[in-house]
Amino acid sequence: MDQQLQVFITVVENKNFSRAAEVLHMTQPAVSQYIRTIEENLGVRLLDRTNKYVRVTKAGEIVYHHAKEIVALYTRMGSLLDDLTNQVKGPLTIGASYTYGEYILPYVIAKMKKQYPDVRPTVTIGNTEKIAELVRNHQLDVGIIEGQIKKDKQMTIQDFAEDHMVIIVSTKHPINQKNVTKEELEKQTWILREEGSGTREAGENVFKQLQISPENIMTFGSTQAIKVAVEAGLGISFLSRLVVQKELIQGTLKIVELPGLPFTRQFSIITNSPFQTKALQEFIKHLQGVQGKE
Repeated sequence: MDQQLQVFITVVENKNFSRAAEVLHMTQPAVSQYIRTIEENLGVRLLDRTNKYVRVTKAGEIVYHHAKEIVALYTRMGSLLDDLTNQVKGPLTIGASYTYGEYILPYVIAKMKKQYPDVRPTVTIGNTEKIAELVRNHQLDVGIIEGQIKKDKQMTIQDFAEDHMVIIVSTKHPINQKNVTKEELEKQTWILREEGSGTREAGENVFKQLQISPENIMTFGSTQAIKVAVEAGLGISFLSRLVVQKELIQGTLKIVELPGLPFTRQFSIITNSPFQTKALQEFIKHLQGVQGKE
C-alpha cells in the first residue's frame, strides 16, 4: 500500500501521468495500474482524467492529505529502525519560519553535514502557522518557529534562542530617530508580514506595547521584499535584527530607537513524536550548539 500511496501522491503533485512516471522511473501503464488498484481497494474514484488533464476529486483530496502523513510516518519508522545500527544517517525533514530558515538554518545544516554526510535534509520554509501544521500532521520531523502556537498534548515545544526585533526605516527617511512621537508612528505606512507569521505577531505585540494603532498597513509575504520596500522609501517595518545586519552595515537601513525596544521573542523547536531518529537528535543538538556559541 505504501508504494501505491507514493505513486498516487506523485501523480497528484505532477498533475500528469507521464510526468509522474518519469519521476518514479516507471512506465505510464504501470502508474495507471497503481492508481486503478488503489481506487478499487478504496472503492472510490480519486482522479478525473482526460488526455489533457488530471484533476483530483474531493475523495482524492482526502486521500492525498492522509497519504502524505502515512508516507512520512512510514519513512520515519524506517529511519528509527535504521538507527539500531547506531549510525546517524537517513532523511530528515525540517521546517522553519522565514527569519530562522532563510538567515540561520543554512549554516546549521552545513555544519551538521560536515560531521554527518549521510544525513539527507529536506527543508520547508513557511510562516509559523504553516510549519506548526505540517509538524502536527507528521509531514515534518521538526519545526523551528518564531511565534506562539496553539498547544496540544502531542506537540513538544522547546525555546532555544532569543531574537531581537527592531523598527527599521530607510536612511533617507525623514523620521527623527531620537524624538519620534506616537502620532508620527501611527501616520507611517507600516510594511508587515502576513497573518500567521511570527514576525507579524511580534509587530502587533509591539503596537500594543507602544499603544499605537497604525492607520496604513501593507502586507508582504516575504521578508526580503519588505527590506527592499523599506529601502525604497515605501514605508517602515518591524523585523528581526538578524535579517537586516547587512543593510545596517551598508547604510541602506537604520533603526528607530525607542524605549522598550528592541522587542525580544523566542525561537522554538517543535516536534510531534516521542521517538526521535539519531539524525533528528543530532540536528537539535546542533541548533542548541549554535545558540550556545552566540
